[in-house]
Amino acid sequence: MNPLDELGRLVAIHKSPELLFDEVEHVPASLTPEPYRQLLVHDHHMTLAMEGFHGHPVKVHVVDRHLEDSGYFRTSVLTVPATTIGRTSGRAGGRFAGERAVQFGAIRFNFEFVTVEVREEIVAEHTPLGQVLIDHNVLRHIDLGAILRIKVGPELADIFGCERGTETYGRLATIFCNRRPAVDLLEVSAPLLHPS
Repeated sequence: MNPLDELGRLVAIHKSPELLFDEVEHVPASLTPEPYRQLLVHDHHMTLAMEGFHGHPVKVHVVDRHLEDSGYFRTSVLTVPATTIGRTSGRAGGRFAGERAVQFGAIRFNFEFVTVEVREEIVAEHTPLGQVLIDHNVLRHIDLGAILRIKVGPELADIFGCERGTETYGRLATIFCNRRPAVDLLEVSAPLLHPS
């Protein structure tokens, strides 16, 4: 897999993919700086990682979606309440009133490998993907594909409440459901405050 090609495929359904990123570079996981390394370089669900890192449950906001027979594609944003002590460097409010964006994501889900109940809950778009899989006890494994260093474009800057060109990191991964590669995903962290 070429990480930049996979990134392009994952964000293709977004209404303006060219506005998401100014620059993207594939970097070795071992060179990922903290606190991004703690947040991204692992084989666990990002829903749990984000909640643990930010100290609050996350809420999902679907930005774009496309549904076909057995495939579901979406871009989304995870948020925490704006009153949560921030570990992101962006401002709260903005696009999601009263909330702080902590992650932008894109998924491509092959529903052939999960039950109708899982499919229906994911398509309802009320619960983050990782939490749905956990709640339904889907046998899953997450394969970390690549770490990306990103300079945010104008749309991600608006979502995260930061300046265009601000550096952040993201990851590409595949979730295997019942031992089958069911979900390809991009997860981009909001720019984080660096430990002092």
